[in-house]
Amino acid sequence: MEKSPLKRGFTTIEVIVVVGILGILLVSSYPAILNTLETRSLENSAREILTALQTARFRTIDTKVNHRVRFFQQERGWRYVLEWEREAGTWTAAPGALIKLIPSKFVVTVNLPDDQCVEYSSVGIIEGYDSTRNSIALQSLKLKAKNQPDLRVLQVYAGGSIRNTKLASG
Repeated sequence: MEKSPLKRGFTTIEVIVVVGILGILLVSSYPAILNTLETRSLENSAREILTALQTARFRTIDTKVNHRVRFFQQERGWRYVLEWEREAGTWTAAPGALIKLIPSKFVVTVNLPDDQCVEYSSVGIIEGYDSTRNSIALQSLKLKAKNQPDLRVLQVYAGGSIRNTKLASG
């Protein structure tokens, strides 16, 4: 009696078919992956600004020293920094604060008072509040081209609260 050899493993054709199917799935899901990455990047950028504004408010209330978040353009991009007023009229970067960059791939619209700041008084309310100038908007042109919600608008209110809104520009 002869023993037949045991058949183990996969044939080359089976491996090629599986790799081909995986390749087709990857290629078809690639646009969705890119869309998700762009959405996450936009949301994270808005969330970082929101966190900076909340940190300024909390530090102001905690230390009873005025704090602000100042926005400025530098090298074709928007940046912001958390500052404090140690002496009247003298603003410096708050301890541990770093200058943050808003990614240049986003269209940024800063609609704040002339000094481009959100300034909190020692009780946590906005100094020099102007209801017509109280927002920071970030827009992704990639998401707009795909008719996705492409705007994140942060609105600051006199009492120090902040609303983060997700919109489609249409």
